[in-house]
Amino acid sequence: MQNPSIYKSIAGKRIIQNSYENYLQLFDMPFERIYVNTRYGKTHLLVTGPKEGKPLFILQGGNSVNPMTLAWFKNVLQKYRVYAPDTIGHPGFSDEVRLSGKNDDFSNWISDIMDYFSVDRSAFIGPSFGGGIILRLATYQPQRIACAILVAPAGIKLGSKIDMIRKILLPLLIFNRSASDSSLRKITDAMSDGVMKERDKRLIGDIFKHVKLEQEMPNLTKKEELIHYTAPTLVISCEKDVFFPTQKIMKTARMIIPNLIAYHSYTSGHFPSDDMIAQLNTDIIEFLTTYY
Repeated sequence: MQNPSIYKSIAGKRIIQNSYENYLQLFDMPFERIYVNTRYGKTHLLVTGPKEGKPLFILQGGNSVNPMTLAWFKNVLQKYRVYAPDTIGHPGFSDEVRLSGKNDDFSNWISDIMDYFSVDRSAFIGPSFGGGIILRLATYQPQRIACAILVAPAGIKLGSKIDMIRKILLPLLIFNRSASDSSLRKITDAMSDGVMKERDKRLIGDIFKHVKLEQEMPNLTKKEELIHYTAPTLVISCEKDVFFPTQKIMKTARMIIPNLIAYHSYTSGHFPSDDMIAQLNTDIIEFLTTYY
């Protein structure tokens, strides 16, 4: 049986994919566009960086498009051979197959991609939903991770449900009925502490309009799931993150991740400001230089 589309219409799918292409024009580097067949379907990847460079997988945030979150790590792209897959079942050019975050689906999906490129072990960066995917890989196939950077990650601890309902869900319900700019602004301000760029606001508004949002987060990771995971790990969180705030995930991350080398907390929302992006890249490059 054919999987239902994640898009609400063919026209809406075209709008999102056009926005993806427009976002790519903001990068000052070339990307190879490669499709890989996995056991769950076809996956589209952006590949860049020197071919002789060490492999680095960067996994996108959920319910977004790959170039939007990849842009947060621009300074990291020059040195490493970067593989950035469009998460299968999310907006982009991969197949529209929703995987479960409760089992080994995402671990197998990443493993299939690594096998295609003959990469046995790699460094990983995962913002938000992408961080949750890395933790699924760490649970089921930890030997494939050389080191990991989790940025405002899913899969550790959720923020206040009351705050998420008040700041995200209720304005989203109003936006879905009226497409009002004020409702969208409330959501994007809550996600970014009021610093989100206009192009990102417009793109997120289009995703809300045209995509059936993924509502299932990767499972919250248990300490016993990571007993075989020994890769050096950096966790970066944000104090004003409505989804995964520092005060919620710091204690849990230190408890469940065996080789947590460093933990940084920024005073920002889930979406970073330009200042945070600069600090983010500095911290990541320092970590990778030391541990990879």
